[in-house]
Amino acid sequence: MNEEAVLEIISKKPELKAAKAKLEAMQPGNYCIHQSWGFGQIKDYDAPENKLIIDFEGKEGHRMDPGFCVNTMQVLLPDHILVQKELEPAAVEELIAKEPAELIVNLLKQYPNTAASTAEIESVLARVIGPIKYKKWWTATKKLLAKDPRISVPARKTGMYILRDEPVTLEEELIEDYNSTQSAKRRVTIAEALLDTVADKLEEHRDALGLILHTLATAVRESNQLTSAEKLKGAWIRNDIARLLEIDVETFEPSVVQILSDIDGLDQLIDELPTNSQGRALKAIKASHPADWKEICFSLLKNSSGKFTTDSVNFLVENGFADEIKETFIRWQTEQNLKEPVLLWIVKNRNSKKYSDLVHDMIQPRLLNSIFFAIDYEALQSSTSRRIPLADILSDDKELIPDLLATADAETARDLANNLLLNQGFEELTKKSLLARFIKLFPGVQSLLESDETQESQGLMVSKESYERAVAEFDDIVTKKIPENSQAIAEARELGDLKENSEYKMAKQDQQVLMSRRNLLEADIKRAQITDFTSATTETVGIGNIVTLKDADDKEVTYTLLGAWDGDPDNFVISYLTPLGKSMLGKRIGDEVTVSVDSNETKLTIVDITRYIDSK
Repeated sequence: MNEEAVLEIISKKPELKAAKAKLEAMQPGNYCIHQSWGFGQIKDYDAPENKLIIDFEGKEGHRMDPGFCVNTMQVLLPDHILVQKELEPAAVEELIAKEPAELIVNLLKQYPNTAASTAEIESVLARVIGPIKYKKWWTATKKLLAKDPRISVPARKTGMYILRDEPVTLEEELIEDYNSTQSAKRRVTIAEALLDTVADKLEEHRDALGLILHTLATAVRESNQLTSAEKLKGAWIRNDIARLLEIDVETFEPSVVQILSDIDGLDQLIDELPTNSQGRALKAIKASHPADWKEICFSLLKNSSGKFTTDSVNFLVENGFADEIKETFIRWQTEQNLKEPVLLWIVKNRNSKKYSDLVHDMIQPRLLNSIFFAIDYEALQSSTSRRIPLADILSDDKELIPDLLATADAETARDLANNLLLNQGFEELTKKSLLARFIKLFPGVQSLLESDETQESQGLMVSKESYERAVAEFDDIVTKKIPENSQAIAEARELGDLKENSEYKMAKQDQQVLMSRRNLLEADIKRAQITDFTSATTETVGIGNIVTLKDADDKEVTYTLLGAWDGDPDNFVISYLTPLGKSMLGKRIGDEVTVSVDSNETKLTIVDITRYIDSK
């Protein structure tokens, strides 16, 4: 499209005069990006029709009005990364693989004011590297850009990546960012990054560090934005900077000791710390609580998870408490107080050279029971279908169940297998997969699976009313009684010696009753089939019949035969699963039924059969 064509377009549409440069760039051979059609190359211009002819990916020879393209299409300069990928793909692949920061520098040069948003950069990278592959590459490259003096990296996702006119050192950039923010949280974060880079350039940045120390100390002391964990982290950084500047840290408040003084809040404080700071917190707790730091650290270990469990174990071992860790693990197991994350740590480290001595004595059947209890508890506490790591490792680690059952007898294995079948934390297919590992070691367990499948296939006939009562009872146990019992156990445990603690023993007994009732209800509800008793006939006795019987003295008695959960003996309503109910099923008028009462057998004759539904 030559200059004459451009002038003709503007003469027809004067509003395009401001876009003359864009129109002039629409020359055959140039590459472009269209909002809808993506990357393409201008092939020709049809002057009579006033149409650009563009080859887009998957749509060649597409005809478009240049006036329309002014606002929807960008013509790319020859050194744009997308053009370079088209013309010199090997060179671009080299940049992607070996010089990722250089690729971003080249990309930023293509934007006005050499600045681009994250969204703009990611849009181009998705085309250059691939819509999936670029994400991992971009994550790694952003870390490099944070240290590149040529590029200003935004503090927020909505900010701009800017190519600087002159390179700035990372320390200078961090100092600039620190001074430009008023957020106490942000200042703590920036000061930590600055501390990592400035130690060997102290004299060059001494004055700036002095000002940062002053404002950071003020933020830690006065800011209401900071949580206890953030104050602790800020205090550590404050103290580290002060030591670099040879300033006495004892002059600062709050001190680390003061921040850690609230023992009741330590669990939450540790939880909120970055994982790489949690180990340092243990050392600070030892210094802050010289009289009872060991007990505090064991308490933190009990509620720990992930890397902090390892940090806690290492810290206690370093301080000479390896034997006490072993004893404590066993005691927590006896008290059913081993929580899911600690159990996960134990089984993961059972073959570790470093930790196997701490957990070796626990790798036995009893631990598997603790694992099932913890998984069941986690499943009940969660209102979502989130994965339970302990359940995952039990499924994924094919040697775990054999290791735990190595010293089990057949009866113990059967009891554990039954606990597995009743567990809330596994899907049915997973249960059967895990049960296969039991059966491989103890073939007799197979009968459990067979009886479970038989029960499921048989089902239970129940009325709608009795089904709703069972579901309501199950919900009450799961959502109210079990959580209340767990709280009661926790409170009773705090009262002291468990051997002499009657409240604890009673709460544990209640727990067993509740768990047993919950498991029974769950199994029965799964089998339940609701009936309205309308299918009953008067030809033979079935569920939903009223049956009149006569003894040898012509004395009559009438029973109503209903569902599995509808029994009311005082009113002569019986379940079809009772011995009498079973003996009447399928019988006709005139047939005899034998009834056993106190070891005495009595013969009764059926004299009438009516439908329960007709009597309502």
